[in-house]
Amino acid sequence: MHSAQTHQMICNHIEQYIGVIDNIFKEVISDVLSIDILIVNPTPERNYYTLITSGMSEFAMQVPDGAEEYQFTELMICLPPTWKLSDEAFKDERNYWPVRALKTTARFPHEYNTWLYMGHTLVNGNPVKPYSEDTGFQGMFVWVPDVEDKAGFFNLEMNSEKVVHFYTLIPLYGEELDYKVKHGEEELLNKLNKIGVTDVLNPSRKNSCKKIFGLF
Repeated sequence: MHSAQTHQMICNHIEQYIGVIDNIFKEVISDVLSIDILIVNPTPERNYYTLITSGMSEFAMQVPDGAEEYQFTELMICLPPTWKLSDEAFKDERNYWPVRALKTTARFPHEYNTWLYMGHTLVNGNPVKPYSEDTGFQGMFVWVPDVEDKAGFFNLEMNSEKVVHFYTLIPLYGEELDYKVKHGEEELLNKLNKIGVTDVLNPSRKNSCKKIFGLF
């Protein structure tokens, strides 16, 4: 299947389950893997930007035995309706970092011969550091997108041998990343749900695993 065909099928799938694609940030300079970002603008039903990759699923990930069904993936991240999305705004890393993280995460499994699946986390850099000077987020949590038809959107059947799965990225603080490693994704999800974390990035949200010192 040609890349143009794959791209069109992804676009059709997004417009069926998410909304009209209003803009595409084309990757001008790329290596073997070209990652475009498809933008669905805020609507009354989904009052936030939805950014979705197109290109990550061009190649299969190196999945473990038994997980062959999950070789092909695209990623998304949701941003508040006030987020600045333009070439000019992207000159400021405080605006661009979610897009950079989306692209970096999409490339990661192909560059390191591994895979991404729901419940996985990926840290920013080595040593780990915040994505930008104005955020404390230091990694991403891979989960199932919160859309009206979850099963329909999650599975895009390209042909009899290729199904593309869509995951959302939820930014995490360092303490949350550590907590997930120690206690697992279900325990972390409980923590996130308690403080009302959703698919939409909230730059000033509480840290669900922040230790409070000096109380005892």
